[in-house]
Amino acid sequence: MGEPDSGKSDHNRQDQAYMELALELAAQGRGFTSPNPMVGAVVVKDGTIVGRGYHERVGEAHAEVNALDAAGDAARGGTLYVTLEPCNHTGRTPPCTQRVLAAGIQRVVVAMPDPNPDVTGGGCQALRAEGVEVVTGVCAAEAQLLNEVFVKYIRTKRPFVLLKCAMTLDGQLATRSGDSKWVTGPAARAAVHELRHHLDAIMVGRGTVAADDPRLTTRRTAGADGAAPPARDPARVVLDSRLRIDPAARVLQKGSAATTFLIHGPDADADRRNHMTNRGVRLIEVPPGDGGLDLSAVMRALGAAGITSILLEGGGHVIASALQAKLVDKVNLFFAPKLLGGNDGVPMCAGAGPEKMADALALDRVRVACYGPDVMIEGYLR
Repeated sequence: MGEPDSGKSDHNRQDQAYMELALELAAQGRGFTSPNPMVGAVVVKDGTIVGRGYHERVGEAHAEVNALDAAGDAARGGTLYVTLEPCNHTGRTPPCTQRVLAAGIQRVVVAMPDPNPDVTGGGCQALRAEGVEVVTGVCAAEAQLLNEVFVKYIRTKRPFVLLKCAMTLDGQLATRSGDSKWVTGPAARAAVHELRHHLDAIMVGRGTVAADDPRLTTRRTAGADGAAPPARDPARVVLDSRLRIDPAARVLQKGSAATTFLIHGPDADADRRNHMTNRGVRLIEVPPGDGGLDLSAVMRALGAAGITSILLEGGGHVIASALQAKLVDKVNLFFAPKLLGGNDGVPMCAGAGPEKMADALALDRVRVACYGPDVMIEGYLR
């Protein structure tokens, strides 16, 4: 890459190219930075990239610091490209704005402002006040998409909810006997484990635990070298109004360092509560809702517990309730090229739906991807 000789359009193209690289770097932190955002940074001097970095893990150095450390003295007089507005406050780490100024950066290009309503614009203002040229909005849409979880959580204190289902072409999650192994193939299942790595928690109902006895852990696919990449298990969240879960269920065992949450109602047995607490399970009581628990209260409680995102995996009653309560932000629906051909299997949603097609829930920004023979449809609830 070289700096343009002249022309604003060339300048803009160069800014976009460097920012795209910063976004690629940012994505390398996926799964390890929560509750912080993913951020990438590139330092350019005289048309040459002299430093690059990303926020690698929560509590560790921010992307700007890593990129500036890599650049060293070559950063002085250069341009810093960063996917999120540099922070101007002290948190787990010192303000990045001070590090940018100390490095002698003359120009900062920012993809998106910090969505935190308490600090938005403060970093850019602080840099401009010290004479640094600041350009904003380069690859803003891509940066927003990369950190869609952080954007929602920091603004609402509620988790971003991604609904995942694997089903046959006629909408069945399992056969009439409850057999669901396997609806989709290895490639689709590997994609789901990537989702588990990316998000903070995985949520199911007690019925799913009873039927499948899942571990709800992450198992990432090995690369070309035969080694699986590092993985983070999500917190396990089980909705269980009366704490009737089998104490031998694998989700309650000590096979993972991830926290297990049992969300229950006020009528849960006191002895059961004590038993689960003594086993290290975290209990959260919420009010009852229509046919179960108040899912809005569940989301508020999990947000207060620091859960920024949820992979909602079922079963049918939980999925239907979450959709009806308009708590789902995004869906990833995996369809296998199979037909069960009956009406006695396990459908994606349980219970009554709307009477008119006009009342169906519509998706925006739809994307289709293939995983082996399986097709995934992704979209956002309006």
